[in-house]
Amino acid sequence: MATKWQAWTSFTLSLWLAVSPWLAGYAEHESATANAVIVGLVLALASHFECVACDDAPAEWLNLAAGVWLLCAPFMLEFDSPVASVNSIAVGAFVAFLAASALSLDKKLRHRAH
Repeated sequence: MATKWQAWTSFTLSLWLAVSPWLAGYAEHESATANAVIVGLVLALASHFECVACDDAPAEWLNLAAGVWLLCAPFMLEFDSPVASVNSIAVGAFVAFLAASALSLDKKLRHRAH
């Protein structure tokens, strides 16, 4: 599988996201903390599944959706912490890019498109 590195990178980013409220100092902001922990754990599970499963496409679509959500979350949930907002947007952009990159390399998906 050519996309293993994207899955492991997404896994690492998801772990960062899940613990970032405490390490980056915005744990007192409830909506930002809840979002980071929940999305971080979902992404970690999806990325782990992607690393061990034969069919990566469902996990990549979940990662792409989660990345887009992380880009929108600071505005939709009205984070009142600039650090939480920047963290969510940065992690979301990386995760979405990695998922889109992995999907673009998926031979089965390209074959279905043609």
